[in-house]
Amino acid sequence: MYNVKSLDSNEFIDHSEILESLEEGRRLAADRDTVNAILNKAREKKGLTHREAAVLYYVEDEDVRAQIHALAREIKEHIYGRRIVMFAPLYLSDYCVNGCRYCGFHAQNKTPRRKLTMDELREEVLALEQLGHKRLLLEAGEDDRNCPIDYITECMHTIYDTKLKNGSIRRVNVDIAATTAENYRKLKDAGLGTYILFQETYHKPTYQFMHPSGPKSNYEWHTEAMDRGMMEGGLDDVGIGALFGLYDWHYEVMGLLMHAEHLEAVVGVGPHTISFPRILPAPGVDYGMFNLVSDRDFKHLIAVTRLAVPYTGMILTTRESEAFRRELLDIGMSQMSAGSCVGVGGYAHPERCANDTPQFHLADERHPMEVLKGLVRDGYVPSFCTACYRSGRTGDRFMPLAKSGEIASVCQPNSLLTFKEYLLDYADDELKALGSKMIADELNNIPRERRRAQTEEYLKRLEAGERDLRF
Repeated sequence: MYNVKSLDSNEFIDHSEILESLEEGRRLAADRDTVNAILNKAREKKGLTHREAAVLYYVEDEDVRAQIHALAREIKEHIYGRRIVMFAPLYLSDYCVNGCRYCGFHAQNKTPRRKLTMDELREEVLALEQLGHKRLLLEAGEDDRNCPIDYITECMHTIYDTKLKNGSIRRVNVDIAATTAENYRKLKDAGLGTYILFQETYHKPTYQFMHPSGPKSNYEWHTEAMDRGMMEGGLDDVGIGALFGLYDWHYEVMGLLMHAEHLEAVVGVGPHTISFPRILPAPGVDYGMFNLVSDRDFKHLIAVTRLAVPYTGMILTTRESEAFRRELLDIGMSQMSAGSCVGVGGYAHPERCANDTPQFHLADERHPMEVLKGLVRDGYVPSFCTACYRSGRTGDRFMPLAKSGEIASVCQPNSLLTFKEYLLDYADDELKALGSKMIADELNNIPRERRRAQTEEYLKRLEAGERDLRF
């Protein structure tokens, strides 16, 4: 637990500072000397301030943007290699008391609501394990009467206890509403991996408009959640994000970076992950009121953010199309969902979700195996690794390894081991052929001879029937 006094959110998400930073960034973006100096600093792989990033966000020259995007890819691969961590969201409940204007779960949407019983949850977990997943992100609407914290922790225990042959869920991350320090301690005690909470929008007037009712309408309570969780609730890994399209994207990325800087300053640990969801159509939602972000700008804001916070895991959602996801992976993304269902109970019983109201509509609905084939063909290593969490490499123990690039020495071999498990237990013949060749080639890229030999030994042990070998 971090013993540091929290700051009020209005102090670390400083509206006037954001506006001044954006104005300065807009003015300096055409100054090639300034831009080159910032890019040279980024090449050191130690990050950028929000003021420096603001300059790059406003760059319009296509040649310079191309340099930024290439550098983002270089930085990501230096720190994490070519591996892409796979996960799936699991919706526990669509009960919600909030009135969020962009979400299909909002309380005014008078559709049938449901939550999973423990028997239904086991069915969902077995279905996910049959797909090869090892890492889940739990989702639920905010409703303390129907979905209290004890229900969430019971679900976590059930998930960890549910096994199918060689299948098991090894890491449970949780994305639920901002809550109390006591509740964060309960999540931690239940085996929480990373606590994830999207700010949605850092622009307070827009936040208040988008959240007209319910507990989530309290901007300060929501924005200060990570402070409570890390300083009082025992959390060590947290993930942040904004829902791009609610307000001007330049403002939102400034808020994201200032939030990351705040966490670094007060607890010494920045966000473990940053997610990049874009607004999508949802039932009962007025799609015309949003500040939509073009593909060109969305790609650019992701690349610059990778330069600014090189150590963080960057998450790509199934809100984006197959083709565009390939582009975004090329500029610094390190995690992605696959085969997602955004309704309650849809993995074991897809027909249930066909008639339910989803939180939003997906753009990439490929089966996870097809996603993996695409990754391998594009030269990426799919990873189902959860080793850092279970080996204690979290929080202030993980960040120095990430910032120095040393984390790659375990990420690379662990990704090969977990992908090998998938090939042995779930893959069809086509993926087995593609994956086996990739693993053989990637072994040669492990620089340390001893680690390469250990990895080869572990691969043979997996073929002999062992599972869950890791560095």
